[in-house]
Amino acid sequence: QVQLVESGGGLVQPGGSLRLSCACSGFTFKMIAMNWYRQAPGKERELVAGITMAGGTNYADSVKGRFTISRDNAKNTVYLQMNSLKPEDTAVYYCNANLWPTSRWGQGTQVTVSS
Repeated sequence: QVQLVESGGGLVQPGGSLRLSCACSGFTFKMIAMNWYRQAPGKERELVAGITMAGGTNYADSVKGRFTISRDNAKNTVYLQMNSLKPEDTAVYYCNANLWPTSRWGQGTQVTVSS
């Protein structure tokens, strides 16, 4: 069955860095576009970054220049490198696979940016 398992979240000080990972199984990873979303308390889930199967990327304006999405098709894993973290980046981060007919989600990993 399809599984997406995020890891790498935690508590970090403002200005710090974290790298999130999402290990995938149960589908042909290299053929699927992947995304990272986040949801802060009291807010709607929002798209943070996406990567196509060809490696093209897109980012939310709020994270451009600070976050980098990448993928390793040999490891069936997508990453989100987050630098220069701000308190407003605090949220649960979710991995998403653009599967048809229904996209699939991981369980989420908490990122807290606080001094």
